[in-house]
Amino acid sequence: MLDEIATEMRATAQWSGRAALSPQVATALGRVRRSAFVPPESEWAAYQNRPLPIGCGQTISQPYIVALMTELLDLQPTDKVLEIGTGSGYQAAVLAELAPAVYSIETIAELSQLAGQVLISEGCTNVILRVGNGALGWPEEAPFDAIIVTAAAERIPSALLHQLAPGGRMIIPVGPHGGDQKLILITKDKTGGITQREVLQVAFVPLTDG
Repeated sequence: MLDEIATEMRATAQWSGRAALSPQVATALGRVRRSAFVPPESEWAAYQNRPLPIGCGQTISQPYIVALMTELLDLQPTDKVLEIGTGSGYQAAVLAELAPAVYSIETIAELSQLAGQVLISEGCTNVILRVGNGALGWPEEAPFDAIIVTAAAERIPSALLHQLAPGGRMIIPVGPHGGDQKLILITKDKTGGITQREVLQVAFVPLTDG
């Protein structure tokens, strides 16, 4: 899986600006068992570089996309991270290898409950879960040094921009369901100014408000 990710990183470097994973992100991906976060019937495909269904109309993202989005956050050992869209918990588990605290919101209660069980069984004790509207963020725990959104928003939620700390980074797919979606990297400078750049064309399930 890591070899396939490395190949895709090189192939997309002209758009992403990253030709290779950092050692920290590669190590995190190597430590997390993707097979634990997919349904039993999909375990045979867990380490293939493709998305897989996880139930409730949702998917676990392609490993390359998980890797790239994580890489673009440039996580530091003291960063507080917000994830919108827990899904199976796989992305949260990868983030948990790199940051001391990961707050993750899922709109589908069944998925959140299942993800919580797997995260505990896999020893991820620094992930805090909530069921709710991800577009509203987690205001009582803000600000966050990094925010990752794992479903496509029609537009960038203003609440998430507000909850991003000065100097923080947010990675989010933006665009209509089934239409033209772009992975957007947003940074907030020390004075609160926002900049953004398009990274890649992507295809994600839609961000829902629960």
